[in-house]
Amino acid sequence: MRRTYRAAAAAGLVASLLAGCGLTSGSPMVDDVKPGSVGQGEPLKGADITVTSKEFTEQLILGAMMGIAFKAAGAEVLDRTGIQGSIGAREAIKSGDADGMYEYTGTAWITYLGNSHPIPDPQKQWQAVHDADLKNGITWLPPSALNNTYALAMNETNFKKYGTKTLSDVAALAKKNPKAVTLCVESEFANRADGLPGMEKAYGMKIPTANITQMDTGIIYTQAAKGTCTFGEVFTTDGRIRAMNLKVMADDKHFFPNYNAAPEMNTKSLEKYPAMANVIEPITKKLNNTVAQELNAKVDVDGQDPHDVAKDWLVKEGFVTE
Repeated sequence: MRRTYRAAAAAGLVASLLAGCGLTSGSPMVDDVKPGSVGQGEPLKGADITVTSKEFTEQLILGAMMGIAFKAAGAEVLDRTGIQGSIGAREAIKSGDADGMYEYTGTAWITYLGNSHPIPDPQKQWQAVHDADLKNGITWLPPSALNNTYALAMNETNFKKYGTKTLSDVAALAKKNPKAVTLCVESEFANRADGLPGMEKAYGMKIPTANITQMDTGIIYTQAAKGTCTFGEVFTTDGRIRAMNLKVMADDKHFFPNYNAAPEMNTKSLEKYPAMANVIEPITKKLNNTVAQELNAKVDVDGQDPHDVAKDWLVKEGFVTE
């Protein structure tokens, strides 16, 4: 699962994750970076800061961005990015074993905080998470426009053939020509309330079971690109969308939860080093789905190192200098 562990299993996983996901290890960030548009005056000089992330590409990039930015602002940074799963990284922030990471609002609201119904407005969703997590010793800083949520996508040939642009269009096509709508999806998406069953209910569509093929995430992209299935389940910030020229269907009824990336900080750490908020804010503001797709593709398609991709982008944007 890319973003979440099922909430029901979370409690039993915490202990083992804390013991085995590297929270007592890590390595100092040795990047020779200096302030650019962020970190002027080195407001974090003398600070010892630990950054963390989950293990998938986008998280590794975001974690590196945060650490490199803090390094440029004068901090000594311990890199504990790449923790397996969501719960381990979350617990690291909550306990103070790590000071900051980028997390997703939908993950916090549904998986960590135990809510079953997402809030459609992204800003209100972030605010609700921010307010609820204060009691857990976690402070959420302002969110980015980067929204790593579910979507359906198709190749150029099928896009031209069927002309669907929204999920409402897909629903209409399913009623008009049921055989035309075939899906490639993950098994989790096929069974989650915020996945296929909920989407069908929200859009009034019913896809025959024979038209649905369950497969691993990576295979979905290639099969959708080949046209083996008309629509494939994708994550909206995945670099393979751009690389394979897939067309994403707009969620015009705003069914899927918002998974906006935002800095999640240990509250005591933020009180100790309040400059962290100002250092990371301009970077967060620059993040969106287009940026994420481009950077994720450099790793997942071109084979580049996530840390290098993060650093190169920060330098290119002028946030830090070498």
